[in-house]
Amino acid sequence: MAQKAVKTLAASNTRRLNQTLYATLATHGLYWLLRALLFRRSFSGRSLALYILLSAPQLLVNFWFERIARPVYHADGSVRRAGEDLEAKGLTEYLWDVTYWTYGCVVLAALLGDSAWWLWGVVPVYSGYAAWTTYTGMRGGYTDAVGVPQPGAASKRQQKMEKRGGQKVAYR
Repeated sequence: MAQKAVKTLAASNTRRLNQTLYATLATHGLYWLLRALLFRRSFSGRSLALYILLSAPQLLVNFWFERIARPVYHADGSVRRAGEDLEAKGLTEYLWDVTYWTYGCVVLAALLGDSAWWLWGVVPVYSGYAAWTTYTGMRGGYTDAVGVPQPGAASKRQQKMEKRGGQKVAYR
């Protein structure tokens, strides 16, 4: 049964990595095609530097995903290593956000010009916000989280029971 889970994860990783590869090629190909055809006069060394600097994180993330998640097979076709789960929460989820946001910025920079690269600044701002809220939540002991009862506050059920005179135990 465990082999079925490994095969499923390997197939899922292969499909997701192939989709990501095709999306990356299409996105960056569109950028270079539009830059070559429409914005040839405005394409400068500054534009190239911005493109390299701001699309490099996404390309590095894709390379890292390939290294950790691409399944490895034996010669007979059985799975040697399924790779890491690309649906994992936490850092993997954040790296997918960086990938998709970069796709959007590359397409907008291809269509609107270099000023669209300013949108990439949202990623560090969001990272700072997420780090700050995590820090303040840990510092406060996560007591201000929604749905977490405060130590001194009784639940509605407890309040009703106290109103009725407390919990009564019936012996048979």
